[in-house]
Amino acid sequence: MQHGILWDNDGVLVDTEGLFYEANRSLFAEHAIELTQQHFFDWFLQENRGAWHLLTQRGYSQDDITKLREDRNQRYSRYLQNSESLAIDGIADVLHSLGHRYRMGIVTSSRFDHFHMIHHQLDLLRHFEFVVTDENYRNSKPAPDPYLLGLSKLNIPANHCLVIEDSPRGLQAALAAGLRCIVVRHAMSQHYTFDGALCVVDSHADLLDAIYHNT
Repeated sequence: MQHGILWDNDGVLVDTEGLFYEANRSLFAEHAIELTQQHFFDWFLQENRGAWHLLTQRGYSQDDITKLREDRNQRYSRYLQNSESLAIDGIADVLHSLGHRYRMGIVTSSRFDHFHMIHHQLDLLRHFEFVVTDENYRNSKPAPDPYLLGLSKLNIPANHCLVIEDSPRGLQAALAAGLRCIVVRHAMSQHYTFDGALCVVDSHADLLDAIYHNT
């Protein structure tokens, strides 16, 4: 029986979490709201609600927030377009080592346009059979929908599939889909315990060992 791996994108394959944080931080700063990295981790990477509730509490309408959300997305697009290679150090070697042994797909909460901006100058996608983006499912992480869709595309039993994630909501989504999950920590998540993860690693060198050990 073949084994499969479903990969998150942002923070796992590419170093984009900081850019998305900055797009949000700069927008909220213009409305006299300080968005700290801890806020970003709690509200975006753990609870998946963003910080729009802070504007609602100040009387901003839904139409106002819709326009500001688009402003945020445009800022993020500019950051992506102005960045050089965003591939996380060592990830290309990891994927090369795994590519002939595992079937692999990407399951991301990114919009397709942002995903394309990130990857159009990279050479990572050749290792994957498919990509699932935000437009492909109804309920985003921490709901199980994205990973259930990814698992259906691999068409292998859940116990033969691993998920690689970096966020609490991603871990919750994997567990809710009945999948085992390895978490890669980064600067914003060093304090978090990731209860329920198969294991937690602090580098992509350790990630490769963890994958081999658990398949």
